Amino acid sequence: MLQQRTGPIRRAVDWMFRDRTTGAITIAQWPNLPLWLFAGLSVAAWLARRSEVVGSWLSIAADLALTWWALDEVLRGVNPWRRLLGAATLAGLVTLITLRRAA
Repeated sequence: MLQQRTGPIRRAVDWMFRDRTTGAITIAQWPNLPLWLFAGLSVAAWLARRSEVVGSWLSIAADLALTWWALDEVLRGVNPWRRLLGAATLAGLVTLITLRRAA
């Protein structure tokens, strides 16, 4: 008879990465609308960097799109890893925005 391995590391990995609805291990997913918006707006802000006004507005819009994605992950992430990823992204955004304002 084959024994199922259920050691502490296996249980921790299952708890952290297993999708609660499908049972699959989920570490990353295809980008959704907020991430596509963030990527596009970030590129547009970089391209418009010479125009301070346009670049600033595009950067703000990119930050808002990333905030949308991070909050969605914190609130509806499929596992603790995804929720932690959203929370870390929010913390990083707060730090980045604080540093921008201080400069």
